[in-house]
Amino acid sequence: MLQNFVEELRWRGMIHDIMPGTEEQFLKEVTAAYVGFDPTADSLHIGNLATIMLLVHLQKSGHKPIALVGGATGMIGDPSGKSAERNLLSEEQIKYNQACIHKQLEKFLDFDCGKNSAEIVNNYDWFKNIGFIEFLRDAGKHLTVSYMMAKDSVKNRLEGGISFTEFSYQLLQGYDFYHLYKNNNCKLQMGGSDQWGNITSGTELIRRMDSGEAYALTCPLVTKSDGSKFGKTESGAVWLDANKTSPYQFYQFWLNCSDEDSKKLIRVFTLLPQETIESLEKEHAEAPHLRILQQALAKDITCRVHSEDEYDMAVKASKILFDKKATDVLREVNEATLLAVFDGVPQIEVAKEKVLSSATVADLLSADSEGKIFSSKGEAKRMIKGGGVRVNKVVVEDADEKPSYELLQDKYLLVQKGKKNFYLIKAV
Repeated sequence: MLQNFVEELRWRGMIHDIMPGTEEQFLKEVTAAYVGFDPTADSLHIGNLATIMLLVHLQKSGHKPIALVGGATGMIGDPSGKSAERNLLSEEQIKYNQACIHKQLEKFLDFDCGKNSAEIVNNYDWFKNIGFIEFLRDAGKHLTVSYMMAKDSVKNRLEGGISFTEFSYQLLQGYDFYHLYKNNNCKLQMGGSDQWGNITSGTELIRRMDSGEAYALTCPLVTKSDGSKFGKTESGAVWLDANKTSPYQFYQFWLNCSDEDSKKLIRVFTLLPQETIESLEKEHAEAPHLRILQQALAKDITCRVHSEDEYDMAVKASKILFDKKATDVLREVNEATLLAVFDGVPQIEVAKEKVLSSATVADLLSADSEGKIFSSKGEAKRMIKGGGVRVNKVVVEDADEKPSYELLQDKYLLVQKGKKNFYLIKAV
């Protein structure tokens, strides 16, 4: 039984523009719809998640999602939202990126559930067989230059300059829609609000080339409450690939969202039903300091992007910084999580023999290496005497005791100097 896909998006605040007749089409019959992803990196990031969630809700409503990975258009670059020409990638790099994106999409979509199974297509498969003159003759004549120049993605680039390559992008994307309409019975294209011009070029091409009727739907570009770009941190984008953004860092990103942002993000990025979200909002309003919304948001999305085990590890790792007794957790976390928790913390390399055979703790902590923790044994002794030094979360009681600490991951010691200064001694 079909559910009201558009109504689901509407209460979640996930509709920016929608073409008339779209909702009626989805109530009438099982409908295929697609979202395009350019393989310009070997991982999607959380900025892509909003459009992935469009496909997730589409499938949950009983319809067929298609993810188009642009092997052909990725070689050109979409000018939408860009201020300069994009660097072109090699065919080999694009193929590798495609495979990585395919694997990530499998975490969100069901590719084996009958008539509305998800499907991944690559536009290189049809563009590789189309000659330049053939394309100009069969497709290019249907969109006028004035029509194409009226699109914001083009107008915004005219002053600084736009190549014919990027100017032609909307025609290529429009042809993708036409191809999927003809061969996959796809009647809707979805994307971020900056894609409206490209998407409607596709509906226009379908109308002119085939007298067909197709639809367009876009979601708002997700921004923070201060208007800044969502998904960017000081270290760059927040990626779905655990090797680019660790599960701990990923979890912390969502946990640290503001109250105002969380109300919007929990609707867009989770699958929690409306009643649950409204209940969480009520609980949050009664005790904001517990960060109930952020906790629910971080759990739902970390489990789906990574796994429940990775979520549990991230929650445990969060205690390392704030729980003075988190010695067991410190031993349990893997090396990647440990380094993610202490990202940016000074790492001091000390010969392993010296770590294991130092005469006293004071000797170890004032080891003669670059970036050492204490400048002298005397300074180390004074701070240890005042109870201000911990090794592996345990208070150092005696500066003259012989160190017998267990190396974390067989190579690290965590040293805390005062309340906020952390160091990692790396035994090399």
